[in-house]
Amino acid sequence: MKIGELARRAGVSERSLRYYEQQGLLVAGRTPGGHRDYPESAVDRVIRIQELFAAGLHSRKIARVLPCMRDSDGGPAAIATPALVDELTLERDRIDRMIADLVRSREVLNDVIATAAGNA
Repeated sequence: MKIGELARRAGVSERSLRYYEQQGLLVAGRTPGGHRDYPESAVDRVIRIQELFAAGLHSRKIARVLPCMRDSDGGPAAIATPALVDELTLERDRIDRMIADLVRSREVLNDVIATAAGNA
């Protein structure tokens, strides 16, 4: 599929797809005319990349993680290593701390809103 179709189906910009290629996160074949040609599996790959970015991973770490994941379901591939599992556990712990911080912030805001609403 062409870059525009992949961008539309995955919900990202063409610029993002080019960046993913530059970072080694995504591979495109080329048509005889030199245009990018992506396999159907690229849709799942791009969605997976977006999820990993949203989780706070940077492109270098994503490049290390992607070969260890199956694109279709995000499960581990046979080459996932214990060291990578340790790294990802640390990332998950970081995300858990961020979630806890956000929950505390929401609770503070809820208290302020409740107090302000009671004084209105």
